[in-house]
Amino acid sequence: MEVQLKKWQPDDKTALAAIGSGVDRSFLSDRLPDPYTEAAAESWLRYVAERDGKTGVFRAIVADGKIVGTISVEQREDIYRKDAEIGYFLVTAQWSRGIMTEAVRQVCRIAFAELDLVRITGLVYADNAASRRVLEKNGFVQEGCRKNAIVKNGILHDECVYGKQKQTEA
Repeated sequence: MEVQLKKWQPDDKTALAAIGSGVDRSFLSDRLPDPYTEAAAESWLRYVAERDGKTGVFRAIVADGKIVGTISVEQREDIYRKDAEIGYFLVTAQWSRGIMTEAVRQVCRIAFAELDLVRITGLVYADNAASRRVLEKNGFVQEGCRKNAIVKNGILHDECVYGKQKQTEA
């Protein structure tokens, strides 16, 4: 299986709406529209077009020629401007195939090359073992845990903070 990251294009709105509607939302932000309509996809794609390569890296995850997920690294601002936050999701049918591990590897390489960063931060629900493993396989180190930092469906969850430092050439 080949995993590629591709820049989002305006004509990807139907595919984006489909993956946004077909994702397990258990560990995602509530800001993700539900249902994920083509109008919501168009709005996201406009946001991406304005920021890609400037303050973030936003990519479609393609496996075996089909868009199956999305991944981004968004640079923070002000005194945190050398840091960026990684975020991603994959349609449930594609889980446990190594797709996200490879996508994270690729997007980190792109983000460190294109953006003025020294680190990338991953914020993960403590009970999301799969996402934690993806980050750890890519050299992210758990830096702490914030107790009761997330509320999802009326339930409090702990949040793990992971960091990956940019590697500098000696």
